[in-house]
Amino acid sequence: MGDIRVKICGLRTVDDVVAVARAGAAYAGFVFFPKSPRHLSIPEARALALAAPVGLAKVALIVNADDAAIDAILADVPIDMLQLHGAETPARVAEVRDRFGLPVMKAVGLSGEADLAAIMEYSLIADQLLIDAKPGSGTDLPGGNGLAFDWRLLVGRKWLRPWMLAGGLGPHNVAEAIRLTGAAQVDVSSGVESAPGVKDHAKIAAFVAAAG
Repeated sequence: MGDIRVKICGLRTVDDVVAVARAGAAYAGFVFFPKSPRHLSIPEARALALAAPVGLAKVALIVNADDAAIDAILADVPIDMLQLHGAETPARVAEVRDRFGLPVMKAVGLSGEADLAAIMEYSLIADQLLIDAKPGSGTDLPGGNGLAFDWRLLVGRKWLRPWMLAGGLGPHNVAEAIRLTGAAQVDVSSGVESAPGVKDHAKIAAFVAAAG
């Protein structure tokens, strides 16, 4: 693998974790959001996290979670980073970061230039940013929808924190997305699945290879 760091999100089995590590990804994402087909219970997530080899960063994706919900996850699941994927305000991001003592990645939806200001605002507070396509009006899911945005919006832009490109990526287009945007990190979920919530291990390997 080259310098591109890959996050595979929405893992659901120990075999998924093994496949992600074997492919050379940097991050494994676990979803704690009941409406998602990739949602894990805390015991399920614990089993996956314990199966992750040293060096694979374990990321908990949470959506508008309160402190009690985060406490419950962290009490049982060894997590390296929290990914806030809801409508959390900059103040809430700062609060979570301070209270739980873990790095925080904030997902920000992008559909046009008007959304760029929010990315800059969150970059003052979060440890990392995940720049994703804004979900359409007909979905309950804040991410994992397989939607892309106009990558040209990111050309030549610099943020204050490391950032990750997400939204509509797959083995077929990730190299082009990296070339256009200059992304050093990429995130994929539905783009390496055979069905919603079912990871395709050959696609995971192909994605990491294409990104690197």
